[in-house]
Amino acid sequence: MVARTPQRVLIGRSAELDRLVGVLDAATAGLAGVALVGGDAGIGKTRIVTELCDLAQRRGFVTLTGQCAELGDALPYLPLADALRGAAADADGPVGPAVTARPALRRLLPGDEAGPAEGTTGGLAQQRLFGSVLDMLSEVAGRQPVLFVFEDLHWADRSTRDLLVFLTRMLQRERVCLVGTYRTDDLHRRHPLRPVLAELRRLPLVTSVELPPLGDDEMAEYLAVLDRYGEGPAGPVAGHGLTTVIERAGGNPFFAEELLAAGAERARLPGTLADLLLARVETLSETARQVLRVAAVAGRRVGHDLLRDATGLGDLPLEDALREIVSQRLLTAGSDGYTFRHALLQEAVYDDLLPGERTRLHTAFAALLAERGGAPAELAHHHLAGHDLPGALRASVEAGRLAAGLGAPAEAHRHFERALEVWDQVPEAERLAGEHRARIALASAAAAAAAGDYHRAAEQVRRLRREASDPVLIAETGERLSYYLADAGGDEAEAVAAAREAVDIAPHSPLLARALATYARALFRQYHDEEAAATASRALEVAEATGAHDAEVSALVSLALIEEEFGSSVERAVDLLTRATRRPSGDLSIDLRARFNLARIHYENGALAVAARITEDGVRLAGETGLTWSTFGTDLRFLHYLVHYADGDWDAAERLAGGFGVRVGTRAEAQLSSFALFAEVGRGRPGADERLRWLSRFWSDALIGYMARGMAAEQALWRGDPQTALDHVDAIVAALEPFDPSVIRIAATGLWALADLGRTGKPCDDLLRRARWAAENGPNGPRGRLGPEGVAWLARAEAEWHRAHGTEDPEVWRRATAAFGFGFVYEEARSRWRLAESLLRTGDRAAARAEWERAVHVAAALGARPFLETLRAVGARAGFPDPTAAIPTASPAAHDGDAQEIAAGEPPRVAREPGRRLSALTAREREVLAHVADGLANREIGARLFISQKTVSVHVSNILAKLGVTSRTQAAAVALQEGLSPGAADGNTV
Repeated sequence: MVARTPQRVLIGRSAELDRLVGVLDAATAGLAGVALVGGDAGIGKTRIVTELCDLAQRRGFVTLTGQCAELGDALPYLPLADALRGAAADADGPVGPAVTARPALRRLLPGDEAGPAEGTTGGLAQQRLFGSVLDMLSEVAGRQPVLFVFEDLHWADRSTRDLLVFLTRMLQRERVCLVGTYRTDDLHRRHPLRPVLAELRRLPLVTSVELPPLGDDEMAEYLAVLDRYGEGPAGPVAGHGLTTVIERAGGNPFFAEELLAAGAERARLPGTLADLLLARVETLSETARQVLRVAAVAGRRVGHDLLRDATGLGDLPLEDALREIVSQRLLTAGSDGYTFRHALLQEAVYDDLLPGERTRLHTAFAALLAERGGAPAELAHHHLAGHDLPGALRASVEAGRLAAGLGAPAEAHRHFERALEVWDQVPEAERLAGEHRARIALASAAAAAAAGDYHRAAEQVRRLRREASDPVLIAETGERLSYYLADAGGDEAEAVAAAREAVDIAPHSPLLARALATYARALFRQYHDEEAAATASRALEVAEATGAHDAEVSALVSLALIEEEFGSSVERAVDLLTRATRRPSGDLSIDLRARFNLARIHYENGALAVAARITEDGVRLAGETGLTWSTFGTDLRFLHYLVHYADGDWDAAERLAGGFGVRVGTRAEAQLSSFALFAEVGRGRPGADERLRWLSRFWSDALIGYMARGMAAEQALWRGDPQTALDHVDAIVAALEPFDPSVIRIAATGLWALADLGRTGKPCDDLLRRARWAAENGPNGPRGRLGPEGVAWLARAEAEWHRAHGTEDPEVWRRATAAFGFGFVYEEARSRWRLAESLLRTGDRAAARAEWERAVHVAAALGARPFLETLRAVGARAGFPDPTAAIPTASPAAHDGDAQEIAAGEPPRVAREPGRRLSALTAREREVLAHVADGLANREIGARLFISQKTVSVHVSNILAKLGVTSRTQAAAVALQEGLSPGAADGNTV
């Protein structure tokens, strides 16, 4: 381990470097990784990371490095902005175009004047920024692997820490390696980085590397290398003094180097590291010492022009002083400024300043930065340190607004709170802030809520309500309090009372429309359906009259949900949601919420094709606006997945699930991950076991427990373990509300397990009773209607109850099969399986075989291996020949439409027309096959047909599946046998 000269070898860190290189190797192979490098100050964290960066660049990595600073807790995303600034400056590099194409990232660059896109601030802006960073890294990693280094995480702001956690959880198969360094000696018990490190270290893709002190032999080698490069001591210290240096340094390379430098200049070595560093400073001339003190007030880095103006020196005296400082290796020179060689040195020089000197220099820097249009957060820092409270208030308010627009709500809240803390000490504070104190307090509460601290937001609004006398402000705070309490899962009675008061005193204005919409939401949550509907209708009227389009759309969505839950007309709910999606509301979160609910209602009512179109549009809108990872952006993606799972396009479903992380750490991530289990369990994927292990931490959450444990129960049933399945079912039923329609599906699963166990009596009767009650009752009385999927699951539960009792006849299974015929391909086939068994028991072998074959074809087309194996066992016992023996099983689905066609009563096309093997192909597929038979590669075929190489690849995959072959050579043989040649295809192609 040596100092920062590129040509030097790394001493004593081979084991640690090998572990970091292992993370690089994994990223090169397509497995994202994170390395956390910790150690005491001066132990060599930057040196080993610099070595890693050099190695990565030689291997073709794109390297990004961002530096946190002690001021960074107030400057949001400082290391991200630092890393992107240099990369974006290279217009021909791989990162620049990817950054400039994303407005959320572009706003972090200097000179970009764009405000928050489309009015998004706080949490929504943060979701957009996080999604943009993830997309940018994925795009760049598609061309070159990426190494992204976050230096000095102990100084990172809250939003940067959240970003690091987000990337660590979301990156899966991207060629990206993240590295973070931090000081272990700075992490006191309540340091905010400690829980982040603990959370990250639990993840399997995270490698933790602690740098211990160097041993005596390694320190001796290190000092010898320093001497070899002319940076060691001369004279007596180079002899017997080395032993003293090694003993005093305690294995810390930076301390050892400073001891050497000090020992070369004086007979007695200083006692502490701070004394040691200051002893080096004292050897400078008076002018150089003053320049170094001024630089220390600026921070770890300072620009040349800013330093010149702050010192007041002319160019020549300043250059002489800087040359002296750089030659003593106290500062290093960069392209446009200077950096302290180590943060410890900057801290020591700054701490040695006299109080008056410190105040004067901070005041000078605040004035200079104000002239230059410096960052408001930096200005606020210098104003506060210079005891300029009016300047601190003005800059803090501006910094809060900027942080909210950048998507850093935690930092926005901190800046607004700082402004409120000094408000009463500043004359004419309202004029300086540009707003009334109450507006700043409301903005602070909104920022706290956006950062996820709803309890702090609610308490801040309560405090403001106690101080308020203006009826409009009381109404506004009441509406906000109700909203925050709902999001926090707080006191629902207080939420209703606060919203009611807001409605009673708000003037006829957009505020009244929003208060009514929030009141309707609070009433709906307490199941006051009639009053909620009347309130939402009034909110809609007021919103239309006052031009509050966001409140109008929100009211339309609320009315639709009330109609769906308590009304009798799904068509009216659909009409209301369709109106809500016709034009933008001005609030992207509301727009995505409306699309999600419109698609969900169509899905739950069996209109799968319509639901697919709406979810695709919603996912596209979320992607275009950078909100793929927002709450409703995520909801739209899992609904898109469910639509394809239901309609039988499991290949598309699994492609979508590729973005559903396995190593989850938050409720939102776990919820998304749990949906991937549907196809994974259905196809018997071994990865389902790992996903279930990660999700088990979230089984206490009702929704995640229902989905994850429900699929764990199905997995256990396919594996012949009905008792484990029943344990999962019992846990889920205990957690669900009795009126929750989810009870119906899980009861049907439990009855499947009981039937396999041969149990009857009370357990069976209890589950069927629960299913029937949930089907007939809602939270406030009789249920208005039950959607087709709910009806189908109830029919399945009834049939399984009869199977458990040995009393089922084919008709109960015909009803279940028909009930799933609205388009749920897999569940229709599973009901058909039981129908075939029931027919066999009655002796109707011909009908049983027909139903069994249709189920087999669907299972084969879906790639539902556990189901297919079960069906083949049934067929073997019955003596039925396997109708899929000639159909390849390597591809999960023979054709996108096969499962749907089979469910409709027709076998797949290859089996349907064994004598005309090419009849299953589209005209375009015949064209592609003809060129394959002619020996052309995909690129050449694409050039001839004017389509992309990727499109050709998709066509080839479909052709192989439809023809029942496994290679291009076999496909070409079929083409030649059928007399197909280039130009033989006819008709229109698409």
